[in-house]
Amino acid sequence: MERLAGKRTIITGAGSGIGRAIALRLASEGASIVLADVDEEAAESVANEIDGETLVHKTDVTRDGDVETLVGLAVSEWGGLDVMVNNAGVGVAGTAVTTTEEEYERVMDVCVRGTFLGMRHAIPAMAESGGGSVINMSSVAALVGLVDRAVYSAAKGAILAMTRASAIDHIGEGVRVNCIAPGTVDTPWVARITSGYDDPEEARANMQARQPHGRFVAPEEIAAMAAYLAADESASVIGACMIVDGGVTAR
Repeated sequence: MERLAGKRTIITGAGSGIGRAIALRLASEGASIVLADVDEEAAESVANEIDGETLVHKTDVTRDGDVETLVGLAVSEWGGLDVMVNNAGVGVAGTAVTTTEEEYERVMDVCVRGTFLGMRHAIPAMAESGGGSVINMSSVAALVGLVDRAVYSAAKGAILAMTRASAIDHIGEGVRVNCIAPGTVDTPWVARITSGYDDPEEARANMQARQPHGRFVAPEEIAAMAAYLAADESASVIGACMIVDGGVTAR
């Protein structure tokens, strides 16, 4: 039996990278998926890869109304919500000195506000459905110092803290809140970050070299952890930060 059969699921940032991998994995295990992304065409492309029940919704996670409508779509179509994956995020390379205010606001808005709004609307729907699993996307940048990631680290640290607080707030409603802390994952985001350096190939090699196991983390490895957190077998995993980083935090 598929362990996620009947799990009504929303994934933000589902159009590429980690979000795409999570959508494919959860769908393969029987979940019904709403693929949410600001790039609707990208989300549609991922939906076409899935042999299962899917919906696509163009969503800007920084807009309360968009997220409210997104959750409402799942509830109206499927009668409830069981899993919310707050994956949408952006990053920027820079220190506290070199990062602009506009970059700061963008990263904090998408990562932190987007996660907050996702929980704000998904948790009541899950409680009405009898419980559920919220999976937020943090990062090893929340746990260790990384060069040129000051604001990104702050955003992911906020997600980690908000995850732990929310886990305690909503445990009585049967809603589990956890987060995943990936290491450096080989996604289009890496290409965007490295393109800003004078030598993109050198920057890419440096990012890969900081992984003790000698390679980037694969998106599918993050998806495997998301599938576990979405499943009933993780019922006692509450307020956890699940690290998938190739050994970065083991040093």
